[in-house]
Amino acid sequence: MAKVVIVSGSPTPTSRLHGVIDHAKAQLERAGIHTDWIKVRDFPAEDLLYAKFDSESIVKANALVEQADAVFVATPVYKASYTGVLKAFLDLLPQKGLTGKVVLPLAVGGTMSHLLAIDYALKPVLSSLGAHNILQGVYVLDKQVTWGENGQAILDEEISTRLAQAVSDFVQEIQWHTSKPARQNA
Repeated sequence: MAKVVIVSGSPTPTSRLHGVIDHAKAQLERAGIHTDWIKVRDFPAEDLLYAKFDSESIVKANALVEQADAVFVATPVYKASYTGVLKAFLDLLPQKGLTGKVVLPLAVGGTMSHLLAIDYALKPVLSSLGAHNILQGVYVLDKQVTWGENGQAILDEEISTRLAQAVSDFVQEIQWHTSKPARQNA
């Protein structure tokens, strides 16, 4: 079974970003992909701030990334970039920690002015970590996510369609990536 690790850079326990991730995670699981979710905000602050590479939480998170076939990196956009808490975690990954991984970036922001935060802020860092298969990112406007009475995120039709297509493409890339050894032996 293919494995995806979701890395959430939201500093809040509940957010529109987490609502969008819930939708993507459900689609991944329906496709038979095992998911783990790293919520960077749950790490001890000292581990992130003091770059404690040997902390138990960082070692466990890095092991999840290492064992994953793909990584789904999600962040809100603050000040035209991804969050500092996400950057602190990415800095604690091994230098080539994303080598051989399929990567799907996602960002949620308040304005279309920050649309390029994925391409100009996040993708260069992912690339520097060894990721070569970085898919087209998904940018979501805050207003495209509302909350239902049961506390579940409701995506407007346009973003629901784009997210579903991006996750479908992600699944296809993961399946192709994980079938490489079988193809090479054929």
